[in-house]
Amino acid sequence: MTRSTGTKAALALIVALAVALPFVAPGYYVQFASKAMLMAMLALSLNLVVGYGGMVSLCHAAFFGLAGYLLGLMTPEAAGASVWIALPAAMLGVAVVAAIIGALSLRTRGIYFIMVTLAFGEMLFYLFHDTRIGGGSDGLYIYFKPEFVLGGITLIDLENPRAFYWVALAWLVGAAVLVQAMVRSPFGHALAAARDNERRALSLGFPVFRVRLTAFVVSAMIAAVAGFFSAAQFGFVAPQMLGWHLSASILVMVVLGGMNSVLGPVVGAIALLGLEEVLKSNFEHWKLIKGLIVIALVFALPGGLKQLSAMMFPPSAAKEPAPANPKEAASHV
Repeated sequence: MTRSTGTKAALALIVALAVALPFVAPGYYVQFASKAMLMAMLALSLNLVVGYGGMVSLCHAAFFGLAGYLLGLMTPEAAGASVWIALPAAMLGVAVVAAIIGALSLRTRGIYFIMVTLAFGEMLFYLFHDTRIGGGSDGLYIYFKPEFVLGGITLIDLENPRAFYWVALAWLVGAAVLVQAMVRSPFGHALAAARDNERRALSLGFPVFRVRLTAFVVSAMIAAVAGFFSAAQFGFVAPQMLGWHLSASILVMVVLGGMNSVLGPVVGAIALLGLEEVLKSNFEHWKLIKGLIVIALVFALPGGLKQLSAMMFPPSAAKEPAPANPKEAASHV
């Protein structure tokens, strides 16, 4: 079996398991799977800028939490917010904030970019923590889940855990397809070229700043969708959802699963959350054990868990197609 065939077989197996899970698993595990898929979407969004763009952002949790706060502030006291209005509004609000942060942060490089994004993330954290916006440090309760209502008819009842699971799964698949299409397009080639050699990309005519800013904003909007439904799932949003601790955890998921891969961050998120769930129920000092396991995995699999697929299914001996001409890609951006 070739690597390509093995990857397709693994994807088909994962999709089949995802489709069957709500019919065979207890309600608790269905809700856990919904949470894992939303976190996988957040890791997927971060990988677009870290893995494909070479920009290590530490403010993606801020976009995630901000979308949750926007949902809470738009939810009426006696009913759920309309998904058709609240979700686009949350995505647009996060996109505007991401465009401002990105436009300023992308003028720096390397460690300075990390520090600037961390500073912006902490500013948003303290905006909600130290003021009465969204309940201050106590957070904000969302008593009613957003509603998929059209013409007075409820299309999807998010109060039903199975329905919520399907919605989370659909958004995760949609985000994965979007990221895959982006990284395979001339835009994705330009983003990778800027990551590998910025001066060469500029000399070939790539609009590096515009490409990076676009990737940053799109990534933030995907994170916003994850944050919107995560707040809806638990009916609560708190400043901790915007903190750098969550951004660092998401970065660990990306590295654990494997960068430069659409499936890697998804696997990393599910594996890390699953590991935490198992350790919590069996060990008192589970965080210490989790840290040791993550360190061991990083040493054993420096390419991430996706490296297991390469070990099980070696690359085919068939000749790989020639890479796209960078100049041709630049003309399409």
